[in-house]
Amino acid sequence: MIPANNHPEIDRLIHLKKHLGGMTMSKLISCQFNIDTACVELVFDDGSQLSIDCTAVENEVADNRFQRSELDYLIYNDPLAYADLVLNGDPEAYLKAVTEYKPFDS
Repeated sequence: MIPANNHPEIDRLIHLKKHLGGMTMSKLISCQFNIDTACVELVFDDGSQLSIDCTAVENEVADNRFQRSELDYLIYNDPLAYADLVLNGDPEAYLKAVTEYKPFDS
């Protein structure tokens, strides 16, 4: 079961995946980051496509520059893992686990 989110962009992608994924999408042909649109684009062998707006996802789940940097690393170096995280995982829990943010004490 896919966990509920309070993030509109992620909710929209999960909704698309649930309603299109099982019926029309079959084999993934490509998954790449398109720098012109700032989207991770997934293309399937039946011609269907899914585009993840990375800016919208970052705005919804990343609280600081360290978390944004971690998402950027995935986007550029492993877009398939990024797509899997957004569609099947819990991006907020992942970011809290892999980033350490310690504000300076005044």
